[in-house]
Amino acid sequence: MKLTINGERRELNAATVAEALAALDMGDARVATALNGDFVPAAARADTALSPGDALEIVAPMQGG
Repeated sequence: MKLTINGERRELNAATVAEALAALDMGDARVATALNGDFVPAAARADTALSPGDALEIVAPMQGG
């Protein structure tokens, strides 16, 4: 299905946020996710369904000084 991931249109074979992260090789990554502007907690990713045209934001923490 076509999704917008971090502002980039992508074709992804995923039905949930968890499947999308796995398809992007980020399944085990410590990231924050938002679907259509709404925060999705890690515990809810497997149950959060995706629909064509959805916007998924994936943010990784940055370290440094």
